[in-house]
Amino acid sequence: MLTVRRSTGAFVAVAVGVALVFASTLLLASGRPSTPERLAGAAVLVASPEAYSPADPFPPTRPWSLARASELVARLAGLPGVAAAVPDRTFYAQPLVAGRPPATDGQRQDAHQGHGWSSTRLGGPRLTAGTPPRHPGEVVVDATLGLRPGDPVTLLTAGGPRAYTVTGLLDAPGVHVADEVAATLAPGVGVIGLVLAPGADPDRVAAAARGVVAGDGRVLTGDERGRLEPRADARTRWIGLQVLTATAALAGFVTVFVVAAAFAYAVAQRRRELALLRAVGATPRQVRRMLYRHALVVGAGGAVVGLLVGAALAPAVGRLLVDVGFEPATFRLRYPLWPVAVSLVAGPVIALLAVWAASRRAARVRPLAALRESAVEQRPIGRLRAAAGGLLVAAGAALGLATATSADAQEGASSALLAVMALVTGAAALAPVFVGPLVRLLHPPVRRRGGAIGLLVRAGASTATRRTASTAAPVLLTVAFAVLVSGMVQTSTAVYAAGRLSAVNAGWVLLPDRAPGLADPAVAAAGGASVLPTTVFVAGDPPADGIRPLTALGVEPAAFATANRALTVLAGSLSDLRGDDAVVLSASAAGATAALPTGPYPVVFADGERVPLRVVAVVTDDSLPGDLLLPRAAVRAHDPSALTSAVYLAAPVDPPAGARVVDVATWAAEADQAEDRLVWLATLLLIAVTAGYGGIAVVNTLLAAAAGRAADLRLIRLAGATRRQVLRLVAAESALVVALGALLGGAVAFAGLVSIRAGLAEQAGAPVDLVVPWPVVGGVVGLCLLLALAASVVPAWRLLRRGSVVRAGG
Repeated sequence: MLTVRRSTGAFVAVAVGVALVFASTLLLASGRPSTPERLAGAAVLVASPEAYSPADPFPPTRPWSLARASELVARLAGLPGVAAAVPDRTFYAQPLVAGRPPATDGQRQDAHQGHGWSSTRLGGPRLTAGTPPRHPGEVVVDATLGLRPGDPVTLLTAGGPRAYTVTGLLDAPGVHVADEVAATLAPGVGVIGLVLAPGADPDRVAAAARGVVAGDGRVLTGDERGRLEPRADARTRWIGLQVLTATAALAGFVTVFVVAAAFAYAVAQRRRELALLRAVGATPRQVRRMLYRHALVVGAGGAVVGLLVGAALAPAVGRLLVDVGFEPATFRLRYPLWPVAVSLVAGPVIALLAVWAASRRAARVRPLAALRESAVEQRPIGRLRAAAGGLLVAAGAALGLATATSADAQEGASSALLAVMALVTGAAALAPVFVGPLVRLLHPPVRRRGGAIGLLVRAGASTATRRTASTAAPVLLTVAFAVLVSGMVQTSTAVYAAGRLSAVNAGWVLLPDRAPGLADPAVAAAGGASVLPTTVFVAGDPPADGIRPLTALGVEPAAFATANRALTVLAGSLSDLRGDDAVVLSASAAGATAALPTGPYPVVFADGERVPLRVVAVVTDDSLPGDLLLPRAAVRAHDPSALTSAVYLAAPVDPPAGARVVDVATWAAEADQAEDRLVWLATLLLIAVTAGYGGIAVVNTLLAAAAGRAADLRLIRLAGATRRQVLRLVAAESALVVALGALLGGAVAFAGLVSIRAGLAEQAGAPVDLVVPWPVVGGVVGLCLLLALAASVVPAWRLLRRGSVVRAGG
């Protein structure tokens, strides 16, 4: 019935889908937090209290103060089984090579981090040459920098360049200084590592340590230590999680879509054979069971092949994810069993879901259909399919409306994607209804240029709407998703850049160059308005919510007010932001009130010190790229390693080491450059998945169609058509199918992009220009057209070359 040859396309689609699902789930399972290498040697880690922020899935921990950390170190060092309690301090420090920071592309976050030398007792780097730093002004550095013990080196710190002498070399990135120097650069402590005596039981030591810290910290052992991985690594892992989840979900959805189209086309081609089965006594239930069994065979076989392909590709894909920034450098591939089970089940389930509609249609074939010679379809679609398609289109329209009225960017993007999925599925279900009108719409240009061939193309498409729709469906899917995702990314990127540009009153911006931020001397030399970000911690509201981190910005009030066009003061005065205890709150940080709080506003700074602050003003939430403002000097006093993110200038200046000057438009476009790059790479990945599946489906459908076209081509040749005319006819049919799919897919994508534009305009409070990704449209449609022509013209040319078309008539 449905032979292996007729099911090749469905088998390939299932195998590719399972390969993607298995590779994605395997990489997801491997993406567990790992213990930082420099802490891996400590069996027990004592960490400062966790903070909670609904806006940030990776909030920093609230550090202990110098006094509290010293107290804890003394008490923990006295526990039975503990050989030493070592506080781990982290601060910004970057060696200058040839007067500037070394290129950091591809380096890990710890390439520009410094620690006290005692931290090496907890694991991580080893001394390969020289001696440890024992005095101020001494440092050990990464051996790959090309320095030798005794060489002078300049370290760029938050306070500016400092002269050091290299006393030793390490086998890992980063720098280590004497512990007393580290204590001044990072007075706050977030982790204390316990070095155990030989034979000590980690669980007993951990239990004793919990008694010491009580509620003022956490004690971690084993895999729990992975919770202390750097925030940048955790964020990178989260981005990879989103990309892999989206890839697996899209692969599953598109696989069902493509395999369903393949089965539907195969059933349409075998209509007379199905009728013969009915004529010899087969019941509708038996016909459905036959197709289900066939789908199970295809799904199971495709699952096994896909599993093997996915296992072979996973290591290379894992390395690629690390290289492009979707996984941290600490990523290691693991092989748990559950991805194997999921993938083996996914193949048959996908095939059964895909064959459901085709089996219902096959079961409705009447025995008398075996006596019909005509291949003209009796009706475009059934009532159930029409109802389902209508409901899906209605659901897509509702989700599009939700996107247009959404005030949250993430919710709007999710609604838009769901809307397009519903609209794509609905449009594919209703496609046979649209084929006739669209063919008539395209009739004038086809008729003017095609002559008799154009007439045959139009008649064939109009009389076989289901076959035409089945072939156009993968093109619809490919164009819709590719155009929507790329258009959404480009439109939102342009909107966010325009928003940043409109909020700043400056002509030039001083930015870091090969460094995570700007040091104080560079900021002072440039003048202008600067922002010195840090994190402070407040009690939750209500207190049961725990500790809440807030982004504080250290500013000079007058310069900040001049450079910030979005600043709107609700109460108080920004000019009162003076002294070490003044603060300006955003409305949300002030408890959603426009009035000045009467009481003090206590915060814990990065050095662990708790300070009650005076609230001198309240501003709107959109006035700040953070939660509160502090005097710049107050931030520097409590956070010696804070780095300035940018300085806004009226005129360009000569940039110092570790800095560069760009115009404000370039700054606005580059502000989220790293994130935009990852988003665009994820977009290209999703487009590649949909385009790949679309190509498989187009080729499969047209190859299947070509195998059954011998009789049609014979009649055309016997009617006097030349070989070239026959090939032109086949090419024109394929081009028409691609055009129909592109029109339907473009309409779906345009509807989604319009709703996204409306949602972005709602969020920005200003008109938004719609960015149509014409290169993506042209590339995707061109790829589909190229594959369609190859899959239809080449088989027809082979038939004509062998002469089998004419000889078939006898």
